[in-house]
Amino acid sequence: MCGIFGYIGDKEALPFLLEGLKKLEYRGYDSAGVATLDKGKVFISKCLGKIVDLEELLRQKPIGGAIGIGHTRWATHGRPSHINSHPHEDCSGKIVVVHNGIIENYLELRRALADNGHKFTSTTDTEVIAHLIEDNMDGSLLKAVSKALSQVKGSYAIAVISEHEPGKIVIARHGSPLIVGFGEKESFVSSDIPAMLKYTGRIVHLENGEIGEITDKKFRAFNLDGRAVNKKVELVSWDPESAEKGGYSHFMLKEIHEQPNAIRKTIAGRIEAESHKIHFDELNLTDEEIRNVNRVVFTACGTSWHAGLVGEYLFEQYAKLPAEVEYAAEFRYRHPIIDEKTLVIAITQSGETADTLGAVWEAKAQNAKVISICNVVGSSIARESHGVVYTNAGPEIGVASTKAFTTQLTVIYLLAILFGKRRGVISDSEAVKLIGDLIELPQKIEEALREEKVIEKIAEKLGKVTNALYLGRGKGFPIALEGALKLKEVSYIHAEGYPAAEMKHGPIALIDKKMPVVVLALAGRRYDKILGNVEEVKARGGIVIAIASDRDSALTEKADELIIIPKTSEALSPILAVVPLQLLAYYIAVKRGCHVDQPRNLAKSVTVE
Repeated sequence: MCGIFGYIGDKEALPFLLEGLKKLEYRGYDSAGVATLDKGKVFISKCLGKIVDLEELLRQKPIGGAIGIGHTRWATHGRPSHINSHPHEDCSGKIVVVHNGIIENYLELRRALADNGHKFTSTTDTEVIAHLIEDNMDGSLLKAVSKALSQVKGSYAIAVISEHEPGKIVIARHGSPLIVGFGEKESFVSSDIPAMLKYTGRIVHLENGEIGEITDKKFRAFNLDGRAVNKKVELVSWDPESAEKGGYSHFMLKEIHEQPNAIRKTIAGRIEAESHKIHFDELNLTDEEIRNVNRVVFTACGTSWHAGLVGEYLFEQYAKLPAEVEYAAEFRYRHPIIDEKTLVIAITQSGETADTLGAVWEAKAQNAKVISICNVVGSSIARESHGVVYTNAGPEIGVASTKAFTTQLTVIYLLAILFGKRRGVISDSEAVKLIGDLIELPQKIEEALREEKVIEKIAEKLGKVTNALYLGRGKGFPIALEGALKLKEVSYIHAEGYPAAEMKHGPIALIDKKMPVVVLALAGRRYDKILGNVEEVKARGGIVIAIASDRDSALTEKADELIIIPKTSEALSPILAVVPLQLLAYYIAVKRGCHVDQPRNLAKSVTVE
């Protein structure tokens, strides 16, 4: 959840720390802080609030030094406050720690440390790490950190600096991500790749249970038992400019508009132009293994779970395989019935979601094949999976996922067709038609985006509502869930998504003249049924906002507001239909004055349980 950034080199660390933390603020913005080493002494500056508040504090009282660590916090243990802000110190103030994760046995450790005379100033779990390092300090910071972490249970990514050894940063990771980047005569530490792209594309991922030592000359990595680990430097090809707003008011709006090109990148190199054959070499599944699969389980959280729900429909329709979608947090703690013939597909934007990672481990422990659909190359879930398909959407900075979702759906659509072909249940001609429809999709999303002004005007009318319902049938149901989630995330309006047929089983009691109901009136065999739902809403005075691919006279007469999307196949309509829902949530949030890119209480990547 929290963001960590560190610098060591031949320049002043502070500008790098602040710039890096700004790039990581989507991971948490309750409080922020930095610590530097200058002439062998530790200097700390931290405060409640956002990075701009920290910048103002540092303008008044700057700190120097060519080594430093920084942190932007999303509160888990201890409420947001100055004393709970990171960095945290030991009793002497000579050892300083920043941390992302949750120390599950911190109360037990805290009591034992307090009994031994340690004084605590915060209510966080992180502070125990600083005191444990102090307790184990015998001349080597690396060994002290290693011994301290051997006593810890839970998840962590940490960076440590100390007056005892002022020429280095010690880092370690278990569960929460941590990356090292290498520039010219300088190195960086970060929770996420985009924060260091401005400075370098040469990176190393720290693995679970590894600890590293960075000096101005070299980087060394070890297991916690002290054995050296050889790390391979990877090259990241993301364009640094793609992590900037590019003239848009918010990252969310920019990323909504990036969806046509993001989908083109997802498709690129995976479809033969003439034959329309699909290539997913990175799946690491043979034709025989695909034919032996007798069940598919999607596992994910949040928006990615909604993508999995669409995947359930698509795999049953095109691959003729029984499919289900599981909340990763529930899947990992149940007793799921899976075996070597079960294919588990983990869906994640960041590749670091703690519950999804746990679900992957559970599936592997039961001998299931695991593939992941992910946006971040080299992320934990990608590395833990037997095979991975990258969505190639580029950095997604806005907390509310948009282009990650539509590119996930694109990958799932292609996988369903591929499995159908390999299993002999889709003909060549049908596959060519399905892939041809997909190739046309980016252009149709561009057409859908032209309705932006219409959607903005609708948003002006809905800015003061307190509740909303979203209804869909078939593949429209997961999109109703996603539309409601987007509205909740960025505008703080209570919204719920339902299968339209379920409305009369309870939710219809909520409908009155103040209740907007967003209806996904998508073409298909359920279209007449959805018109009946519209009638039921209007009969009770509800406000109907319809998303449709046709100006059907019956729908035009009944709907209070109509948003038209281009016609496409029934299977691809969810991808098109979600675009106006993203825009609607965005503009309602803007009208309400909400922090669109950094919604309260949320962080981009949930790396803790």
